[in-house]
Amino acid sequence: MEKSEEKEESVDLSRISLRLFKSADLDDVLVWTSDEKMATFCSWDPKSGEDKGNDLINNIDPELPWRRRAICLNDRAIGFVCLYPISADDQSRNRSLELGYVIGSKYWGKGIATLVVKKVVKEAFTEQWLADLERIEALVDVMNVGSQRVLEKAGFQREGILRKYMFHKGKSIDMVMFSVFSTDPHLHSSI
Repeated sequence: MEKSEEKEESVDLSRISLRLFKSADLDDVLVWTSDEKMATFCSWDPKSGEDKGNDLINNIDPELPWRRRAICLNDRAIGFVCLYPISADDQSRNRSLELGYVIGSKYWGKGIATLVVKKVVKEAFTEQWLADLERIEALVDVMNVGSQRVLEKAGFQREGILRKYMFHKGKSIDMVMFSVFSTDPHLHSSI
């Protein structure tokens, strides 16, 4: 069978889990940190995959329980998800967190990211250590239509475009702001 005729391999979403990274994940992490398709929308260059892989595994702030979790399929790391404070210096934003996620391109379009985002949002809004959390936001490159779709399916609302918001890989890019609130009625029915 030619490559173009191959059927897309489906994924049993019940085999998806989230956990802390461990040193044994390095080989799996190197697969997707070196993925050129995925790196298009990430801060790192695929040639620096090994450095990024080591950084993802070893540099996790223990004070932030959701700083970074491995997205696993059959306990093999295929990406990561994180929640982090928007600004430690800006106390007016201390009821908000920013969401980020990355999945190797081999797993795009299979419902994994949507499942993970829903799970993380639900957990974040019910965690005791986040009792005052009101808002989770996510910024997405305007060209990353797939990631925008993930957020919409997970109940996030598109707020607008931030023009020339980031300087990324040598050029200014527009970003789309999405958010979800703890009080959003659709949030509790969509999870």
